[in-house]
Amino acid sequence: MTEKNNITNDFGIHDSEIEKIFGDDGLLSTSIQGYRSREAQIEMAKAIAQAIAGQKTLLAEAGTGTGKTFAYLIPALLWGGKVIVSTGTKNLQDQLYLRDVPTIKKVLKAPVSVALLKGRANYLCHFHLERTLQNGRLTSREDVGYLRDISRFIKTTMSGDKAELARVPETAGVWSLVTSTKDNCMGSECQYYQDCFVMKARKEAQQADVVVVNHHLFFADLALKDTGIAELLPSANTVIFDEAHQLPETASLFFGDSVSTSQILELCRDALAEGLSHARDGADWVKVVAPVERAARDLRLSFPQDSVRLSLQQIAPSSEFFPHLETLKDCLSALIQVLEKQAERAETIEQCRVRAIDLQSLLEDWRELDPDSKEAKSKPECVLWVEAYSNSLQLHKTPLSIAPIFNKQREGVPRTWIFASATMAVKNDFTHYVSQMGLWDEPARTWPSPFNYQEQGILYVPEGMPQPNSREYMDAVVDAALPVIEAAGGRTFLLCTTNKAVRHCAERLKEEFSQRAIDFPLFVQGDAGRTELLDRFRASGNGVLIGSQSFWEGVDVRGEALSLVVIDKLPFAPPDDPVLAARIEAMEKKGLNGFVHHQLPEAIINLKQGAGRLIRDETDRGVLMICDPRLISKPYGKRIWQSLPAFARTRELGVVLAFFEKLDQIRSASQT
Repeated sequence: MTEKNNITNDFGIHDSEIEKIFGDDGLLSTSIQGYRSREAQIEMAKAIAQAIAGQKTLLAEAGTGTGKTFAYLIPALLWGGKVIVSTGTKNLQDQLYLRDVPTIKKVLKAPVSVALLKGRANYLCHFHLERTLQNGRLTSREDVGYLRDISRFIKTTMSGDKAELARVPETAGVWSLVTSTKDNCMGSECQYYQDCFVMKARKEAQQADVVVVNHHLFFADLALKDTGIAELLPSANTVIFDEAHQLPETASLFFGDSVSTSQILELCRDALAEGLSHARDGADWVKVVAPVERAARDLRLSFPQDSVRLSLQQIAPSSEFFPHLETLKDCLSALIQVLEKQAERAETIEQCRVRAIDLQSLLEDWRELDPDSKEAKSKPECVLWVEAYSNSLQLHKTPLSIAPIFNKQREGVPRTWIFASATMAVKNDFTHYVSQMGLWDEPARTWPSPFNYQEQGILYVPEGMPQPNSREYMDAVVDAALPVIEAAGGRTFLLCTTNKAVRHCAERLKEEFSQRAIDFPLFVQGDAGRTELLDRFRASGNGVLIGSQSFWEGVDVRGEALSLVVIDKLPFAPPDDPVLAARIEAMEKKGLNGFVHHQLPEAIINLKQGAGRLIRDETDRGVLMICDPRLISKPYGKRIWQSLPAFARTRELGVVLAFFEKLDQIRSASQT
């Protein structure tokens, strides 16, 4: 499905107002320093305003630099009624709420109220904080210090949002002890219900004109009915998804089911604590809980590897996994019987009983259905698979297609749905995205980037590279990248397709920099949080940052700090991914080609995201270096590079070195 232009065939009712706001001498130009009017942004804003006026759906792909955030926010604030804006990450969510929406409100003098809503794990819980302080179970000095910080913070914070307490890292284990989950929240029975930060945030969202959420929250709620969207959605007139290319993956995550050994061990921990506190004489709680814990640990140990992903069909019939799973179900049933007898002694024991039943039902549901049965015909087709981490095992049930489930959610009250992203189409063709989301026959538009890519950058594919599956490939990537990194003066993102490649490149570059006395600071994913790494990279001015998937998108480094983006391989999903394998099998049953119709467009959309890190501004200059020889040698290579920004192209290192030499001269001249 290529883009359709029918949405703008007739004159939009708000076109003249949009011209006055976005035009050369418009409201934005006179109110925001450095703002430049852009034709693509004006056209996109008109199309969105028209979709809002007609309560229609619109797929809007806007190239980097179009200014899509303002293009959807301004029509939404002026004419969207009750608006939900959902974005890809909590960082972008905070940026919208703290920076973009207030800026536009001020410019438009719009009397709209705005609320920020995150998942409950982001808000401090009075009850769990008090319980953790009383238990005194923390062993590390670091956690005790963090807990002290949190105790002070809860006395002054209005929102309870842990993002406000920067000195306690987001990854600190103590957060799980001072926040609630759907399972362990006391709800209206809680003594702190009136002061609850989650309830406050939801109430504010109910009353606000504009609510800023993230995709995880949006879809978790549609699936679990837990995060306040279920109450918000009926009253919303306009729903806008920014970074909409992420939706198929996020929705698959939440429209499926998963259960983990960690959840079962947490239940055991809580059942033991509550049983001893409120019904010590009711059972030998240690003896009741121990078999469940042992069975959960044995289930994890069915797979000796540190990390593994297998579909149900890939697990050997003789595997210990199957008897261990049955043992776990039996032990959990025995725990449920004890909890049922003691539930009336305390609300918290009753809660443990409800959690145990939910977990038991998820374990029972994790099974193959007879394809001819009524049950199978009434439910979406799913793939069953397991994922082992070092300390836990997850059992997943993932729908092969989210389209029918998502369409069901969109039925009912007419409202506007906007899907905005820089990367939804493959060469202006939306077929792949539309088929994933079930958005057939909905209007789709693309607006090109205002950047002059031909002048601003080069796409460089080095010659003489080995095949990507060869053992020497990653060393060849580093060898080919080194002279380019030196010529760029650092200022490099090295984007890898796996964490293993990140570690390998980091070790090699550390060695090479040391041997050659190259003084470029190295920033490696995992050494610190993403935001901190990016801040340090920007501040260094000559850094080299090595990262995998989380650095391929949602990262904005403008100016001279970034002049080179190196991509190790074309980002095809690993062929052993159980969900991908099942989706390809289902497509091939329908006569489609799994590679052409799924893997290739998916890789192109991913690659467009990675490539989009390079040129973020009209004055940016740089080189996009893709090391993978398949871009040239394979018949599909042309389709890939034709989908990328229209950089000048070369295979010669000399051309790239000359580009950086000229760039150095321009920079030196501008400083004198």
